[in-house]
Amino acid sequence: HPDYTRTTFFRQYPRLEFERFVMQLKDKIALVTGAGRGMGRAISLQLAEEGANVAVSDIDASTAEDTAVAIKQMGRESVVLPADMGDLNDIHRMFAQVKETFGRLDVVVNNAGVTKYLDIMDVQEEDWDRIHRVNAKGVFFCMQRAARELIDQGQGGRIINIASIAGKGYVGTSNAAYAASKGAVISMTSIAALQLGRYDINVNAICPGSTLTNMAADTMSGRSERTGQSMRELEEARDARIPIGRPNDPEDIAAMALFLAGPGSRNITGQAFNVDGGLVMH
Repeated sequence: HPDYTRTTFFRQYPRLEFERFVMQLKDKIALVTGAGRGMGRAISLQLAEEGANVAVSDIDASTAEDTAVAIKQMGRESVVLPADMGDLNDIHRMFAQVKETFGRLDVVVNNAGVTKYLDIMDVQEEDWDRIHRVNAKGVFFCMQRAARELIDQGQGGRIINIASIAGKGYVGTSNAAYAASKGAVISMTSIAALQLGRYDINVNAICPGSTLTNMAADTMSGRSERTGQSMRELEEARDARIPIGRPNDPEDIAAMALFLAGPGSRNITGQAFNVDGGLVMH
């Protein structure tokens, strides 16, 4: 009974009553890249829901603006930062704008990424360069600049990199170039965690499996065109491979990002967490 819960249970455990109403990230400042849609949007909204003010970056300013509007409707502050994550000038400008707007930074989520369905024999140099420019180079230099800001502040912080189970050798990935770029993210995460730990900066990665995003839909469409299978057939085959029987929603990734940004993960660093319904049990 609701009255019993409030008057009896929480009288016995007042700390739980208190914690129910304390937002994990109250007044923290977060930056999320690729925040206009999909996982980036879900992560941005989840961080804001827990009290953070969120700077949202995306190469598509209009989608980032939509995310920022939703954040402001929650009563949080937000700023839109159009940026190409493969351009170092854009990266440095983005961090400068965050500092100018909010005065500090607490959490950075490197989510922006690109892919394309390509058979290994079809990968061209321009495909390799495009994918690694954003997924590996962009993540590294965002992580490096974030670390500089956090070290200067002297109060620690959290860096969360969105990798993929493809980076752990999952053979169902869209292409080899993408898998290599995400493997790079996992390796960079471990090295950064080792070298930044003395500054109380936690660095972790999230490795999504099949996730219902526009990018994933585009990849599946490419697979459908190449193989002649219908989208429905591919979706059914995808779900059958997942032990839990369903793909991720973007909010599943956001939940892990929230945990890694919050106080409960203060002693976790250098890890790459699978969120994949059991596709890769490692």
